[in-house]
Amino acid sequence: MGIQNFSEDVLLIILPKQPQHGYEIEIINKLLSDSVDFDVLVDFSKVEILTSGSICGLILLDKLLKRSGHKLAFFNIPSAIKQIFVRTGLHAVFDLADDEFDAIQHIQDKNSSMAEF
Repeated sequence: MGIQNFSEDVLLIILPKQPQHGYEIEIINKLLSDSVDFDVLVDFSKVEILTSGSICGLILLDKLLKRSGHKLAFFNIPSAIKQIFVRTGLHAVFDLADDEFDAIQHIQDKNSSMAEF
């Protein structure tokens, strides 16, 4: 797993091939729980298996970010993993983008629409 500052206010997370029981995502949640000053992009390009623990961790991450007014977007999602999101109805919860640039656009669009309120 890799965690990088994508920009000043965006954190990029690259998930490993098999996120084990949400452990990696739990680490991210703990890192961000102290101070959430980032929108988060999650790259799924290496993911082959998504466990229920990983899904729970992603839901918690989404809630943590939303509470602090920040955004979460997933991108480069393999079709088998995307089907998991669709079959569980989580495609309506998470922001699923095709690629990194699309994910950035999703975050920027949401930030600009929130500024209008």
